[in-house]
Order: sequence, then C-alpha cells, then structure tokens
Amino acid sequence: MKRLIVAFGFLTRVPVPQVAADAEDFAAAIRWYPVVGACIGVVVAAAGWVGALIDPWTGALAALTTWVAITGALHLDGLADLADGLGAAHGNRDRLIAVMADPHIGSFGVVMITLQLSAKLVLLHAVSSLGWAVVIVVPMLARIGPLCWARWVPLLREGGLGGMVAGKIRVHDLVFWGCVTGCLGVPVHAVAGAPALIAVFGWWLIRRVGGVSGDCHGAGIEFVETGMLVALAIAGRV
Repeated sequence: MKRLIVAFGFLTRVPVPQVAADAEDFAAAIRWYPVVGACIGVVVAAAGWVGALIDPWTGALAALTTWVAITGALHLDGLADLADGLGAAHGNRDRLIAVMADPHIGSFGVVMITLQLSAKLVLLHAVSSLGWAVVIVVPMLARIGPLCWARWVPLLREGGLGGMVAGKIRVHDLVFWGCVTGCLGVPVHAVAGAPALIAVFGWWLIRRVGGVSGDCHGAGIEFVETGMLVALAIAGRV
C-alpha cells in the first residue's frame, strides 16, 4: 500500500498521505503505475461526461483539462524534453542528454506540446461517440509501458528515474498486466494496439535515442495514450 501511495504522489497532483518511503520504495512503485492510470482515467472520463452534457467539444475540453491538471503535465514535460533533445542533438548523444537535462523548454518542446494537446482534444471528441467509459483504459494501458521499457530498454544515462526503476520489474508483473489487458471489454483491435505501441516506442528508443530515461518514460506514456485514442477513434468508425 505504501508504494501505491508513492505512485499516486509521483504521477498525480492528488493529495496523498505522507509516508516514510526510501529510494527502493520509489523505484518499486512503478509496479503500481497502471493502477494509478486507471484512476486517472476514471476522473478524466467523468469530467468528459459532465462536459458533454453541454456539448461534445466541451466534454473533450473538460476531459483534456482534467487530464493535464491531475497529472500536473508531468508526462508532457518529458515529451517536451525529448523533443528538444532530439531537435538539438543532430545525432550527438552527449548533446541529447545535456539538452534533455536542461530545465528550460525550447521551441521543439513548445511545438510538440501544442501538437500533443491538439491531437488529444480532437481525439477525445472523436472517441466520445463510444461512451466516455472507454477513456478509462487509455491512461491505464499507457502506464504499462514504463514497466516494459524499464525491463527491456537500456538506460540512456545512469541515475535519475530511469536508473532507479531499472530492474524493478518482475516477469509476473508483466504477465499480470498482460492478462488484465486481454480481459478489458473494449474493441479488440484497440486493446491490441497498446502492446504494439509500447513495443514500437521501445524499439524506437533503442534505435533513435539509445536508451530510456525518466523523460523518455513520460514521452512514451504520451505517445501510447495518443495512439490508443487513435485506435478507439477508428473503432468508433467501423
């Protein structure tokens, strides 16, 4: 339970009880990320449903605003840092790492955040035709990604969040969440898209970035969330 609280405290802006947690607890809390994601999804879906009582676009905006607020834009920050690093590195791995570690945001990061928020707004409107409950699974499935990347993608740099969680994922953790994914009552091809998106992003990290870091985990969560929304939007059209 302590590690679940740690996971909530890190991934959300929801007030949580203060617990005595060490670095080991913080790292092992990654096993609870999908649970936190499901709770985020419930809140986002509820906000979308309430907003949609006025208008579908209002529902999409309410869902997106709630999504950003409850996570504190944590993963958007990682997405922006990765975009800045890739845009400025020009193939230089040391420069990539240095730019990603810089707390300031650059033009690449601003553009990426703008595109990401725009995409989510449009896609949330598109998936609302399926019922807002389907949105619950999106943050949950996306947060299975860090479990996979922490286990199978090498570290981009020592230390940081990526270094802390490396090696903390057990095989049965992945088997459990794989079974949960298979039992979800959402369109089959949308659910199947989550493992594919997670695998593609992990492969891309190895080939293009050279490893994973805390920023990469955040960027990956945003990537999988958007990909899942695309899959659900397609499901709503067929």
